[in-house]
Amino acid sequence: MPEMQFTVEWPDGVRTSHYSPSLVVHDFLVTGERYPVEDFVSRTREALDIASERVRAAYGFACTSAAASQAEIARAADGHGTGEVVVLAMEPPLPAVPA
Repeated sequence: MPEMQFTVEWPDGVRTSHYSPSLVVHDFLVTGERYPVEDFVSRTREALDIASERVRAAYGFACTSAAASQAEIARAADGHGTGEVVVLAMEPPLPAVPA
């Protein structure tokens, strides 16, 4: 199962990096885009839930690292009621679609 990291910048300029056991985060976030804090938390929660369930389907148990990423994001969001989160990077990127 391909895993990934995504790096974001919070409204106060703090940068954090988070883990996903699946590339599904690409379906919910776009590098360079800005998301209101509440929307970002909602999008990442849904993406990481899906990623964790993919691990459960493949290996029989949920991904504790995805749960840890969700908890880190929730803690960071608690200090930012307003503002936007910028997605700085998602590694690996999705493969380019041939023209």
